[in-house]
Amino acid sequence: MAQVTISKVAKAFGTVKVLHEVSVDISDGQFVVLVGPSGCGKSTLLRMVAGLETVSGGTIAIGDRVVNHLPPAKRDIAMVFQNYALYPHKTVEQNMAFALKLRKTDPAVVAERVKRAADILDLNPYLKRYPRQLSGGQRQRVAMGRAIVRDPQVFLFDEPLSNLDAKLRVQMRTEIKELHQRLKTTTIYVTHDQIEAMTMADKIVVMRDGHIEQVGAPLDLFDRPANLFVAGFIGSPSMNLLKGVVRKGGVDIAGTMFPLAPNNVVEEGRGVVYGVRPEHLEIHPDGVPAKISVVEPTGSETLVFLRFGDGEMVALFRERHDFKPGDMLKLRPRLDHIHLFDAETGKRL
Repeated sequence: MAQVTISKVAKAFGTVKVLHEVSVDISDGQFVVLVGPSGCGKSTLLRMVAGLETVSGGTIAIGDRVVNHLPPAKRDIAMVFQNYALYPHKTVEQNMAFALKLRKTDPAVVAERVKRAADILDLNPYLKRYPRQLSGGQRQRVAMGRAIVRDPQVFLFDEPLSNLDAKLRVQMRTEIKELHQRLKTTTIYVTHDQIEAMTMADKIVVMRDGHIEQVGAPLDLFDRPANLFVAGFIGSPSMNLLKGVVRKGGVDIAGTMFPLAPNNVVEEGRGVVYGVRPEHLEIHPDGVPAKISVVEPTGSETLVFLRFGDGEMVALFRERHDFKPGDMLKLRPRLDHIHLFDAETGKRL
């Protein structure tokens, strides 16, 4: 195991810059998730750590070694890809052992490592099968097993669950997290799915357009997003972000006054974006009157889409209600869960 230090790393394809002096410190044994929309540079950064892309500027260190110019085979990393990348003509056992045999590792060591990985991933019944005889989840476990047998300093995961159905993604999410807890190997995981990031990470790195927007523990990013992008990206359903102007007694949003907590001291007349998560809206007789447009029950919770004046918002209720489109509700934000952002810069106030 080893720490990974990414210091002012840049990447350009010709004149097009895709990463702009990105810096991240990943501690030994930490599970770090790089998350962001498509095109933000997260997979490019992962491939640079792996040695599959060259570094245009800055340094990448694994342990005490700067690895900028080392080939992938010399970096002591193992990568799990989105598409499994298994050899179709080799059995599960042969796929898992292949990298070690290329290194001319002692056959007894190879057999011991394959058995250990198969035990961890519950693959023993499938060792003699070929990839075509496995389900998607089983193939992904084989790809993970192939990485485990190498006993690397760092695991790299590039959107490994994207090809799986929703139920299997939840299951594999748990298995990868449990695997990390058992092996304690430093892990860098790339995804565009913020739910994966929230549920799996020790630390999340939120990226956009080749820049890092915020780094922190999952609940820190959820509770105190640094800017509008992070506020809208982290959390499902997304935070309500409502443009308004600070007035005496609250924020005027589309002609409707929303309350502020006493500690939200912002000068009157300032343009702001008022943020409140759907689960932090509650029914209250002194709340903002809003008309229900759509009701989406999921069983454990109910999403309600509402219109007030010229604005729209979403509320989430975990208790059962008999809501119908056209009903009027009075909703009040919980004052201890209001977020304010500057309307011009997007930064948290």
